[in-house]
Amino acid sequence: MQTTLTEICEYLNNYWPVSKAKGHYVIENKTIALPQLQDGQYFRILGSVFNDGVHKYPATDLVNEEFDGVIWAMAVPGTVIALTSDISAWITQYGGPNSPAMSPMQSESFQNYSYTKASGSNAEGTDPTTWQGAFASRLNKYRRLRGLAQ
Repeated sequence: MQTTLTEICEYLNNYWPVSKAKGHYVIENKTIALPQLQDGQYFRILGSVFNDGVHKYPATDLVNEEFDGVIWAMAVPGTVIALTSDISAWITQYGGPNSPAMSPMQSESFQNYSYTKASGSNAEGTDPTTWQGAFASRLNKYRRLRGLAQ
């Protein structure tokens, strides 16, 4: 399972918008023409039935449709892109508290070995068995308060 940039931006309430363009858009052949964007630039679609979320330009995996909505050009920091990759790798390895990689035991011990499964919250008040908790210290500097206009 991969965590997408859309999920991370939603969690952070931060999309790093550069500009927003409201209009009528057409997605044909699984792509959309956005001449204002540079190759490799991220953008957010809002108002689409099938394609809402964050995409990388030129996107070639969109669902064909016409819609009235808004497209945000984004300037996502490279550190956040790297963080997305790290989070996906963590999820692949641990998958959260119900992952087969995580022991079903809360704790166990025998001879010189003991194990206690992480639970509850850590010093930051987050659950260390979720990607949000495991990466809280790296994510927090990018968080925006809810209700603030972007």
